[in-house]
Amino acid sequence: MRLHELSPAKGARKARKRVGRGVGSGWGKTAGRGTKGHNSRSGGGVRPGYEGGQMPIHRRLPKRGFTNIFKKNFAIVNITELNRFDAGSVVDEGALVRAGLVKGRRDGIKLLGKGELQHALTVKVDAASKSAKAKVEAAGGTIEVS
Repeated sequence: MRLHELSPAKGARKARKRVGRGVGSGWGKTAGRGTKGHNSRSGGGVRPGYEGGQMPIHRRLPKRGFTNIFKKNFAIVNITELNRFDAGSVVDEGALVRAGLVKGRRDGIKLLGKGELQHALTVKVDAASKSAKAKVEAAGGTIEVS
């Protein structure tokens, strides 16, 4: 058997319905759209979400919640991920981007305390949790929060 001899199993592929191709096909003349009316015309039909003039569901449901327009959206880095840097090195935004830990700088970089740090580092970030600060200092490093 060769590639050009392969074919799908009988009945596995169904031919698409070709409407409007003559009365003998059973789908000629009006092509299954009925006679007259908005939906029989090309471009006919209603937009998605339209409910025939009834108040649409997205307007019937109550509004909920609140969006804080002043919210800070930090890129998150955990302590464990800093172990890939050499001992004594300075870990700042540029180093984190080069290492692939931060993809885009949103409103800053925040260091969180998940995991353990094996060696001393100088870390420069925009924010850090208390546990992250404690773990960096316990490993003999320093943390600079701007």
